[in-house]
Amino acid sequence: MSYDVGAGDLVLCVNAAPNHVTGEPVPLVAGETYRVYYVMPFLCPCGRSDALLDVGVGFAWCQTRFRLLPKPKKRQVTRKVTAPKEVETV
Repeated sequence: MSYDVGAGDLVLCVNAAPNHVTGEPVPLVAGETYRVYYVMPFLCPCGRSDALLDVGVGFAWCQTRFRLLPKPKKRQVTRKVTAPKEVETV
């Protein structure tokens, strides 16, 4: 594949078609995100990918069913700090 997927990455399911090897329906839902638990460097029987992904649903799925989502960027948030007003006695 053209991208590196690792354990803990979020992937988007883009292909929930029946299993391309056995023809059985798959429990994946197109458009849902899944967290990768394990990447198995094993050639898929279809020959389209070089890894199988374990996303906690079923056993392992061809990497071509998913697209890697970008990691969220950490945004710096500025917060107002309220300090008590000093009162000067006259």
